[in-house]
Amino acid sequence: MFITPAFAQAAGSGDANSLLMSLLPFALIFIIMYFLIIRPQQKKAKEHAELVKNIRRGDTAITSSGLVGKVTKVVDDEQIEFEIADGVRVRQMRQMISIVRAKGEPAKGESTKGELAKGAAKGDGAKGNGSRDDTAAS
Repeated sequence: MFITPAFAQAAGSGDANSLLMSLLPFALIFIIMYFLIIRPQQKKAKEHAELVKNIRRGDTAITSSGLVGKVTKVVDDEQIEFEIADGVRVRQMRQMISIVRAKGEPAKGESTKGELAKGAAKGDGAKGNGSRDDTAAS
């Protein structure tokens, strides 16, 4: 019914090793969380800070609320002014800018004239919807 003295003495020994083994899973979880969550978030924050710092006049900016406009004036380190329509200028905090496209950079999905010419030279594009032409000819 009671624990014999031999078992009681065995349970008390190895205390330092037991403490290390009980803390090891917590340390591993922290290391995994650092590499999966904390480090990528810090990297993303650095990239956003660099993006916001390098905004210049003439860039096309997209805000976090979805406004798209052309930067007309960099007011100071905190604000920019951009034009969202002809004659409509808005001041925006720099931190609220989510995407900056350079002057000549096309939007996603749009192809430039140079890309169309390359596709036509390879023979895999620039025909348009050939299926519509084929059905009309039949």
